[in-house]
Amino acid sequence: MDASTDQLRTLAAVVDHGTFDRAASALHITPSAVSQRMRSLESQVGRVLVRRSKPIEPTEAGRVLLTLARQVALLESEAVDALGGDETGPVPRIPLVVNADSLATWVLPAIAELGDIAFDIVLDDQEHTLDRLRDGTAMAAISSDREPVQGCTVTRLGAMRYRAAASPAFVARRLPDGWTPEAMAEAPMLVFDRKDALQDRYLAAHAPGAHPPRHYVPASSEFVRAAELGLGWGMLPDLQTVAQLAAGDLVVLDDADPVDVPLFWHQWSLQSSTLAAVASTLAAAAARALR
Repeated sequence: MDASTDQLRTLAAVVDHGTFDRAASALHITPSAVSQRMRSLESQVGRVLVRRSKPIEPTEAGRVLLTLARQVALLESEAVDALGGDETGPVPRIPLVVNADSLATWVLPAIAELGDIAFDIVLDDQEHTLDRLRDGTAMAAISSDREPVQGCTVTRLGAMRYRAAASPAFVARRLPDGWTPEAMAEAPMLVFDRKDALQDRYLAAHAPGAHPPRHYVPASSEFVRAAELGLGWGMLPDLQTVAQLAAGDLVVLDDADPVDVPLFWHQWSLQSSTLAAVASTLAAAAARALR
């Protein structure tokens, strides 16, 4: 295989933008040129690299080359910088997958400290972020899984502490007899999305078999806001509820049994000064913010 950087760049653009037309626009070439590059690359590899779905998705072989494409693009931008810089040259781009609670609390302020890096952030549950490393979507991920993905390194960051909490009005209305297993079975519950198992694990430990009504609120700040408004109870991170607890807008339902979710930094095993800088900055932020 003798893939050119243009072919690899085109593959990444097709996957990132979802269609040949949008990839062509991003690359400032014609859609026919995108098609020609993709046909040529697939001919060299001898395999189909993308599924012509909406949006376009990489095949297993395509994911392998997508990882290579992202590595080449990152190292190319670093080489340009090392050779004296070029204001018109490519800015290092880091596709990063992170859970919503970390992004809303400690991750975003940390990456704001880093200049001249373009972040492509994808949100996913902390138990599923490694899927993005495996399929080549991301170069790095924050995950609750301690086991490294093949071709990646892993470092422990710390743990986010969560507590069952709700608004005082919700407690008065729904929990007149206290936070009992019977109340847990009936009190409406907040869940981030279908991947979020944190509340269900808490229920399994404290009210086995309970299946209360649930509201899905797939945004971190709005999840906390939904609890403040009395929509339901949920497992809320300490980092995100300090002000609400101090003001009395939220109350902890079970202070004796918090849930600590461990977080780990996963990244490609690639000698990259950009990745190293991101990892170092996030590790320092995690040391300040996490348990």
